Amino acid sequence: MGASLSPTTFPAADSRAGADHAEPRRRPPPVVVLNPNSTQAVTEALGAALEPMRLPGGPAIECGTLAGAPAGIESDADVAAVIEPICDYFRARECEASAFVIACFSDPGIDSARRAVGRPVFGMAESGYLTALCRGGRFGVISILPEAVVRHRRHIERIGIGARLAADLPVGLGVTELADEECAWPRIRAVGQALREEHRADVLLLGCAGMAPYRRRLEEALGMPVVDPVQAAVTLALGAVLAA
Repeated sequence: MGASLSPTTFPAADSRAGADHAEPRRRPPPVVVLNPNSTQAVTEALGAALEPMRLPGGPAIECGTLAGAPAGIESDADVAAVIEPICDYFRARECEASAFVIACFSDPGIDSARRAVGRPVFGMAESGYLTALCRGGRFGVISILPEAVVRHRRHIERIGIGARLAADLPVGLGVTELADEECAWPRIRAVGQALREEHRADVLLLGCAGMAPYRRRLEEALGMPVVDPVQAAVTLALGAVLAA
């Protein structure tokens, strides 16, 4: 018989090894969320919706408003008007931010912004679409105005996810009108219900940053996942920062 082999014994690892010498991880710079319209109420609603995502020890989440911009980004002309100001805003804050989020569902200037700064830039529409694909087979979009639906469709085709779109339906309200809960909520709920029952969507996507206050209420009313795309974008931004 061959010689038996004695088991090799390794010293137990000391989980404290180096602990006394390790420097605590520094808190990353903030994630900057920019509302590219000039309506402060929208920015405040974003801040409230993002409160659960402010993690102890994680990067702060700062919400800003683009001064001098249209009150709502509702047309192609509005989109074009804010592209360069968005890039200027990001350039001015690049040294003090870890990532940026464009909080408009048209993702205005996202390609230009990514070229302008050396920090990750996330668009709420692109992030929302990709998150919705992870929550269901077919997603429905609740938009503000009919003109927005056409713009969204171009973006969806650009990303290449048109086959997963159930429908994109407008509520017929502008950005500033969304703050009127008595007017906006019944329309948002009715459009959400139509997307679920008539178009067979199994996840809904809010198509405007101004709809953020209605996400949880709509999810509870319809019994289906509802994605706030600003939350989706900040989630991706936090992941990119914390994994760096």
